[in-house]
Amino acid sequence: MASETDNEKQLKAFFNSEYHNLKAYVHSKIENDADRDAEDIIQDVALKILSRKSILPINNIGGFVYYSIKNKIIDIMRKDKKTTNIDEKLEKQLTGFAENVYDNSEQLYSDEMKAELKKAIFNLKPHYREIILAIDVEGYSYKEISQETGIPTGTLMSRRHRAISILFQNLENKKNNN
Repeated sequence: MASETDNEKQLKAFFNSEYHNLKAYVHSKIENDADRDAEDIIQDVALKILSRKSILPINNIGGFVYYSIKNKIIDIMRKDKKTTNIDEKLEKQLTGFAENVYDNSEQLYSDEMKAELKKAIFNLKPHYREIILAIDVEGYSYKEISQETGIPTGTLMSRRHRAISILFQNLENKKNNN
Protein backbone atom coordinates (compact mmCIF):
# COMPACT_ATOMS: atom_id res chain seq x y z
CA MET A 1 0.00 0.00 0.00
CA ALA A 2 1.17 3.48 -0.79
CA SER A 3 1.75 5.94 2.01
CA GLU A 4 0.23 9.39 2.15
CA THR A 5 3.41 11.03 0.90
CA ASP A 6 3.56 8.57 -2.00
CA ASN A 7 -0.03 9.51 -2.95
CA GLU A 8 0.82 13.19 -2.86
CA LYS A 9 3.91 12.64 -5.00
CA GLN A 10 1.98 10.52 -7.47
CA LEU A 11 -0.87 13.04 -7.66
CA LYS A 12 1.51 15.97 -8.22
CA ALA A 13 3.41 14.02 -10.87
CA PHE A 14 0.14 13.05 -12.56
CA PHE A 15 -1.14 16.63 -12.63
CA ASN A 16 2.20 17.84 -14.02
CA SER A 17 2.51 15.20 -16.73
CA GLU A 18 -1.17 15.01 -17.73
CA TYR A 19 -2.13 18.68 -17.43
CA HIS A 20 -2.71 19.20 -21.16
CA ASN A 21 -4.73 15.99 -21.44
CA LEU A 22 -6.84 17.01 -18.45
CA LYS A 23 -7.42 20.40 -20.06
CA ALA A 24 -8.51 18.73 -23.31
CA TYR A 25 -10.85 16.47 -21.33
CA VAL A 26 -12.51 19.44 -19.62
CA HIS A 27 -12.84 21.26 -22.97
CA SER A 28 -14.52 18.19 -24.44
CA LYS A 29 -17.13 18.23 -21.67
CA ILE A 30 -17.98 21.92 -21.58
CA GLU A 31 -17.73 24.98 -23.76
CA ASN A 32 -14.94 27.20 -22.56
CA ASP A 33 -16.16 30.58 -21.39
CA ALA A 34 -15.29 33.10 -18.71
CA ASP A 35 -17.29 31.33 -16.01
CA ARG A 36 -16.06 27.82 -16.75
CA ASP A 37 -12.41 27.99 -17.62
CA ALA A 38 -10.81 24.55 -17.97
CA GLU A 39 -7.69 25.54 -16.08
CA ASP A 40 -9.73 26.83 -13.15
CA ILE A 41 -11.63 23.55 -12.93
CA ILE A 42 -8.43 21.50 -12.99
CA GLN A 43 -6.79 23.72 -10.38
CA ASP A 44 -9.84 23.56 -8.10
CA VAL A 45 -9.85 19.78 -8.28
CA ALA A 46 -6.08 19.56 -7.71
CA LEU A 47 -6.28 21.88 -4.73
CA LYS A 48 -9.15 19.96 -3.20
CA ILE A 49 -7.46 16.60 -3.66
CA LEU A 50 -4.04 17.72 -2.47
CA SER A 51 -5.36 19.70 0.52
CA ARG A 52 -7.06 16.71 2.09
CA LYS A 53 -5.47 15.79 5.38
CA SER A 54 -6.02 12.07 5.07
CA ILE A 55 -5.85 10.63 1.61
CA LEU A 56 -6.31 6.90 1.55
CA PRO A 57 -4.01 4.99 -0.77
CA ILE A 58 -5.12 5.52 -4.35
CA ASN A 59 -4.55 2.59 -6.66
CA ASN A 60 -5.64 4.27 -9.90
CA ILE A 61 -4.48 7.90 -9.78
CA GLY A 62 -5.66 8.69 -13.33
CA GLY A 63 -9.14 7.29 -12.81
CA PHE A 64 -9.45 9.09 -9.48
CA VAL A 65 -8.47 12.47 -10.95
CA TYR A 66 -10.66 12.14 -14.06
CA TYR A 67 -13.61 11.07 -11.93
CA SER A 68 -13.06 14.06 -9.62
CA ILE A 69 -12.93 16.43 -12.60
CA LYS A 70 -16.10 14.91 -14.02
CA ASN A 71 -17.88 15.49 -10.69
CA LYS A 72 -16.66 19.10 -10.57
CA ILE A 73 -18.03 19.72 -14.08
CA ILE A 74 -21.40 18.24 -13.05
CA ASP A 75 -21.47 20.50 -9.98
CA ILE A 76 -20.75 23.56 -12.13
CA MET A 77 -23.45 22.62 -14.64
CA ARG A 78 -26.00 22.18 -11.84
CA LYS A 79 -25.08 25.52 -10.31
CA ASP A 80 -25.36 27.28 -13.69
CA LYS A 81 -28.76 25.69 -14.29
CA LYS A 82 -30.11 26.94 -10.95
CA THR A 83 -28.78 30.44 -11.58
CA THR A 84 -30.33 30.49 -15.04
CA ASN A 85 -33.69 29.32 -13.70
CA ILE A 86 -33.72 32.06 -11.05
CA ASP A 87 -32.81 34.69 -13.67
CA GLU A 88 -35.58 33.43 -15.97
CA LYS A 89 -38.12 33.51 -13.13
CA LEU A 90 -37.07 37.03 -12.20
CA GLU A 91 -37.45 38.13 -15.83
CA LYS A 92 -40.96 36.64 -15.98
CA GLN A 93 -41.90 38.31 -12.73
CA LEU A 94 -40.59 41.64 -13.92
CA THR A 95 -42.80 41.30 -16.98
CA GLY A 96 -45.78 40.48 -14.75
CA PHE A 97 -45.15 43.51 -12.58
CA ALA A 98 -44.76 45.63 -15.68
CA GLU A 99 -48.21 44.58 -16.89
CA ASN A 100 -49.67 46.01 -13.69
CA VAL A 101 -47.87 49.32 -14.11
CA TYR A 102 -48.09 50.04 -17.82
CA ASP A 103 -51.06 49.82 -20.15
CA ASN A 104 -49.08 50.39 -23.35
CA SER A 105 -47.58 47.16 -24.66
CA GLU A 106 -44.66 49.02 -26.25
CA GLN A 107 -43.57 50.19 -22.80
CA LEU A 108 -44.38 46.82 -21.28
CA TYR A 109 -41.16 45.07 -22.19
CA SER A 110 -38.70 47.93 -22.47
CA ASP A 111 -35.27 47.26 -21.06
CA GLU A 112 -35.32 50.60 -19.29
CA MET A 113 -38.55 49.71 -17.49
CA LYS A 114 -37.19 46.31 -16.45
CA ALA A 115 -34.04 47.95 -15.14
CA GLU A 116 -36.14 50.42 -13.14
CA LEU A 117 -38.23 47.59 -11.71
CA LYS A 118 -35.13 45.64 -10.68
CA LYS A 119 -33.72 48.77 -9.07
CA ALA A 120 -37.01 49.41 -7.29
CA ILE A 121 -37.15 45.83 -5.97
CA PHE A 122 -33.62 45.96 -4.63
CA ASN A 123 -34.23 49.38 -3.06
CA LEU A 124 -37.11 48.02 -0.97
CA LYS A 125 -36.61 47.46 2.74
CA PRO A 126 -35.12 43.98 3.30
CA HIS A 127 -38.31 42.37 4.66
CA TYR A 128 -40.30 43.65 1.65
CA ARG A 129 -37.63 42.66 -0.86
CA GLU A 130 -37.28 39.18 0.66
CA ILE A 131 -41.00 38.43 0.47
CA ILE A 132 -41.24 39.61 -3.16
CA LEU A 133 -38.25 37.49 -4.17
CA ALA A 134 -39.39 34.45 -2.19
CA ILE A 135 -43.01 34.42 -3.41
CA ASP A 136 -42.79 35.90 -6.89
CA VAL A 137 -39.35 34.80 -8.04
CA GLU A 138 -38.46 31.63 -6.16
CA GLY A 139 -42.03 30.32 -6.03
CA TYR A 140 -42.31 29.62 -2.31
CA SER A 141 -45.75 29.57 -0.73
CA TYR A 142 -46.69 31.72 2.24
CA LYS A 143 -47.02 28.56 4.32
CA GLU A 144 -43.48 27.39 3.45
CA ILE A 145 -41.99 30.76 4.33
CA SER A 146 -43.99 30.92 7.54
CA GLN A 147 -42.77 27.48 8.62
CA GLU A 148 -39.17 28.38 7.79
CA THR A 149 -39.12 31.82 9.43
CA GLY A 150 -41.79 31.58 12.11
CA ILE A 151 -43.48 34.73 10.76
CA PRO A 152 -47.29 34.39 10.61
CA THR A 153 -48.80 33.91 7.14
CA GLY A 154 -50.95 37.00 7.51
CA THR A 155 -47.90 39.14 8.22
CA LEU A 156 -46.16 37.76 5.14
CA MET A 157 -49.21 38.50 2.99
CA SER A 158 -49.38 42.05 4.34
CA ARG A 159 -45.70 42.61 3.66
CA ARG A 160 -46.03 41.40 0.08
CA HIS A 161 -49.12 43.55 -0.52
CA ARG A 162 -47.29 46.58 0.91
CA ALA A 163 -44.18 45.81 -1.18
CA ILE A 164 -46.23 45.62 -4.39
CA SER A 165 -47.92 48.92 -3.50
CA ILE A 166 -44.54 50.58 -2.96
CA LEU A 167 -43.22 49.18 -6.24
CA PHE A 168 -46.31 50.36 -8.08
CA GLN A 169 -46.02 53.85 -6.61
CA ASN A 170 -42.29 54.09 -7.35
CA LEU A 171 -42.71 52.97 -10.94
CA GLU A 172 -45.76 55.12 -11.49
CA ASN A 173 -43.83 58.16 -10.21
CA LYS A 174 -40.91 57.27 -12.46
CA LYS A 175 -43.28 56.92 -15.44
CA ASN A 176 -44.91 60.29 -14.73
CA ASN A 177 -41.54 62.03 -14.34
CA ASN A 178 -40.43 60.85 -17.80
